[in-house]
Amino acid sequence: MIRNKEDLLNFLNEDKRALGKSCKKMPRLFGDDVWKFEIVLRKHEYYSNITPTIRTKIMKKIYGYLHRKLGIKLGFSIPINVFGPGLRINHYGLIVVNDDARIGANCDIHQGVNIGQNRYKGDVPTIGDNVWIGPGAKIFGKITIANSIAIGANSVVNKSFFEENITIVGNPIRKVKNTGTN
Repeated sequence: MIRNKEDLLNFLNEDKRALGKSCKKMPRLFGDDVWKFEIVLRKHEYYSNITPTIRTKIMKKIYGYLHRKLGIKLGFSIPINVFGPGLRINHYGLIVVNDDARIGANCDIHQGVNIGQNRYKGDVPTIGDNVWIGPGAKIFGKITIANSIAIGANSVVNKSFFEENITIVGNPIRKVKNTGTN
């Protein structure tokens, strides 16, 4: 969670590195829409989490509007304070994430992913660091996904995996390899 300016700069730098934009200073005027979305997301998080003043309340509204506008344009429904630093969104396209889900650092996510709740409020996933989520994966329920796991395309994940550095795929979900994202 971004709590101060130093955290904001760290998150922005990690996101830029994850997107492969480390040699660039700023997004291009035309293009780099995913990078622009991530910048707006992080600034919305920052202004939502710091001590409110008149200026920060105005900035929160501005970045909240831009976050929603870019999210609709790109097909992302990604709330604030869910992803850790180093978020990599690979493509435009539908990505839906529940507000209560918690996802660690260096998440690599593709289009068509849904990370949601099961039947009751709070039945949402907790996902560790360095997780790769393939296109079309559905992850739901009160489950835990350990660090360094690769989740295959179109997988339906509804049970926990505590073993690190593995690959899981399918419907029903199962472990297929002892190598994950490390």
